[in-house]
Amino acid sequence: MHFKNVFFPIILFMLVVVLAPSCRQPAQDLYLIKFCSDNLGETTPQCGYVTASGDTVIAPGAYLYCFTDTLKQFAIVMKKDGSLIAIDKTEKKLFDVFKYDNGPDYVSDGLFRIIKNGKIGYADTNGNIVIQPRFTCAFSFKNGKAKVALDCTTVTEGEHNRWESARWFYIDKHGNRIH
Repeated sequence: MHFKNVFFPIILFMLVVVLAPSCRQPAQDLYLIKFCSDNLGETTPQCGYVTASGDTVIAPGAYLYCFTDTLKQFAIVMKKDGSLIAIDKTEKKLFDVFKYDNGPDYVSDGLFRIIKNGKIGYADTNGNIVIQPRFTCAFSFKNGKAKVALDCTTVTEGEHNRWESARWFYIDKHGNRIH
């Protein structure tokens, strides 16, 4: 029996056991947790994000409000001008988020609406843009389809708005027109 045939698998196993943990990303870096100040007298608490070990990554007060409790791939935050954006862990802006009921659009059928240059598109719950913004008006997805229009107008009635278009149509979750 050859010496290297016996010991090579043992040495390889030991190297894997010793080196593998150093190649993994620390658990606290996999996600960030929202925290808010508890200063009495503040009308709106200052929020930011920390690692699981408590290290501040996004300082409190960097944004007017943080909507996302656990930042994994992205978080939705409100800028000081009131606009909503999605950011990653490095605070890189990913896209603008469609505002609905004074907060971010609700996830429906796994997608939510986003905005770019006044047009509406859709992103998934991992923060991936799945349908590029190209619609003037677009409703949430329901049962795998969404009602959209390339040309519409917003009609204001008191404190509420509604959309009007003579050319509504439906799209699937890939952005393809459904006939």
